[in-house]
Amino acid sequence: MKLGLNLGYWGAKPVDRFIELAVIAERLGFDIVCTAEAYGSDVFTPLAAIAARTTRIRLGTSIMQISARTPTCAATTAMTLDHISGGRLCLGVGVSGPQVVEGWYGQPFRRPLERTREWLSIFRQVVAREAPVAFDGQQFRLPYAGEHATGLGKPLMSITHPLRPRIPLFLGAEGPKNVELAIREFDGWFPIFMPPQRFDAFAEQMRLLRPGFEILSTVDMALSDDRARALAPLKRNIALYVGGMGSKEENFHKRMVERSGFGEAAQRIQDLWLGGRQAEAVAAVPDELAESISLVGAPDEVRARLAQWRASPVTTLMISRSATFEETVRNMEFLAAEVPAPAR
Repeated sequence: MKLGLNLGYWGAKPVDRFIELAVIAERLGFDIVCTAEAYGSDVFTPLAAIAARTTRIRLGTSIMQISARTPTCAATTAMTLDHISGGRLCLGVGVSGPQVVEGWYGQPFRRPLERTREWLSIFRQVVAREAPVAFDGQQFRLPYAGEHATGLGKPLMSITHPLRPRIPLFLGAEGPKNVELAIREFDGWFPIFMPPQRFDAFAEQMRLLRPGFEILSTVDMALSDDRARALAPLKRNIALYVGGMGSKEENFHKRMVERSGFGEAAQRIQDLWLGGRQAEAVAAVPDELAESISLVGAPDEVRARLAQWRASPVTTLMISRSATFEETVRNMEFLAAEVPAPAR
C-alpha cells in the first residue's frame, strides 16, 4: 500500500503552505499529492505550482468536476500540466451533484453516467491525438451542430502533441454503475466514506478488478488520546456531506454511508440537517462510523487501523490535510515511518 496526501480545496483563503506540504510529502516517499475543487479555488493552478517545486511525486486531482470544463478544455489543460510536470499527472474526475452542476455551472444534471462515458471518449481522443476529434453523442457534439450553429465548425486536432498518449484517469464513484464504469474503463477509483472492511458492498464490481487498477481512499487522521475532540471535525464533515451535500431525494454521499452499514444513522443525520438542526445532525454521527473511515486515536490504535487498510483492496491510502500545517506534517511523518515507500 502506498501513501498520498489530499490537500483538498481552498476555503476562504489558500491552504496554508500547501506547496511546502507537497515538498515534504515527496521527501517522505509519498506517491501522490492531490488537490480538489468545489465552487471556489480551481483544481489545476495549485498543482502547477506544486509541479514547479517537486520532481518525483505524482500530481492528482481529487476531484476535477467534469461540468467545469468541456472535455476538450479538460484534455488540453491536462496535457499542458503533464508536460510541465514531466508526465506526473493523474486526473481524477467526477460528476459532482445537481446543486453544484445546475447552481454553479448552469448546466442540466441529467444522465450523469451517460455524460461521464461521453466525456471520457472525447478526452481520450484528444490526448491520443490520432485524428481530428469528432463526436456525436446525446450530451456532447463535436463539431457543434445544434440550434444557432454557423455550420463552420470542423473536427480539429490538438496543436500541442501530448507528452504521453494516455494520461491516467481516476473516477470518483459512489454508486454500483459508476463503480463498474470506473473499474472497466478508467485507471483508478476514488471511493468515499468506505470503511476498509466494507468493500464487499461492491462485491460484483470488485470481481472485475484487473492488474494495475488503483483504488485511492482518503481518510482524516488525528493522533490523539482525546477521542471525542479528535472525532469532532470528522463528524462535522460527515454530517455536512450526508445532510447538506445533496437534496433529500438525491444525495450520493448518504447512499454511500448506507452501503457502509450505517443506514439508520444516515437517515437521521439527513433529517436533522435538512430540518435546520445541524448541531444535532453532527451529534447523531456515530463514533463507529467516524472511526471506521479515519485514522484517529493513540499511535497504537492508528497502527491497528492501518493494518485494516493494508488488508483491504486499497492501493493508496491518502490522508487529508489537518487543521494546521504542523499537524499535517506530524501525521505524514508518522505514516511514512509505519508504511515505508515501495522501492523504485
